[in-house]
Amino acid sequence: MASALISGLIQQGYSAGQINVVEIDPERRNRIKETFGISVMSGLTDGISQFGKENELNIIVLAVKPQQIQTIAQHIAGLLKHHLIISIAAGIRVIDIMRWLDGYPRVIRAMPNTPSFVRAGVTGLYAAPVTSELDRRSAESILSAVGTVFWVDDEEMLHTVTAISGSGPAYVFYFIESMQQAGIKLGLTLEQSRQLSLQTFLGAIKLASESQEDVSVLREKVTSKGGTTQEAIQSMEDDNVKTSIITAIKASYARSKEMSDEYSKM
Repeated sequence: MASALISGLIQQGYSAGQINVVEIDPERRNRIKETFGISVMSGLTDGISQFGKENELNIIVLAVKPQQIQTIAQHIAGLLKHHLIISIAAGIRVIDIMRWLDGYPRVIRAMPNTPSFVRAGVTGLYAAPVTSELDRRSAESILSAVGTVFWVDDEEMLHTVTAISGSGPAYVFYFIESMQQAGIKLGLTLEQSRQLSLQTFLGAIKLASESQEDVSVLREKVTSKGGTTQEAIQSMEDDNVKTSIITAIKASYARSKEMSDEYSKM
């Protein structure tokens, strides 16, 4: 996700001199430097102490695994002065990040998704109460480099964001995978089935995003009475496919809350 953000920022017009990365792994450090031509450091202290001047825009994006964020936050707590912290670590609440930062208050939490790699992501954002309007605009600028953004007023709603859009690409891939397998079983080659499945999704998404009508109306327009589509939809209804999808998303939501509670005990 860090590489996706760097690429998006550069494509959006940020200069290489405006971006600094801290990466402890030598191989990844060299790859990032060669790919993007930006400054890449190995140490957190050096990487942060050089940035953070008053009256300047100083943003630290914590693009790390949830299991790592406590250690990193505690390490940089004493270095923060005029920084805005943006965390994209899934499941880690703002209050816990602030606690590990010794009470440092300028924290924003972001929940992007994997289509960010092709600048087609969507990110839910939540800001700690003390953050300013400038902080919020800065976070929007960073995350909008890889897709669309929106804010939630209640941080607990990020569990819903996780269940819908964070995990959502996997649901779509699962459905595409099923369509491809059906195509092959019905006589198509893998390539033919892949092309049909992918283009159908691309076309349907484009139609839905550009239409003023609800997706339920669009579905009904395709579903002619007594036709092939109605037969397929009825089969899904008989098998409670919609109910199963809703149940699955609720399970993802519950697991997201459970993980946040586990991290809060760290």
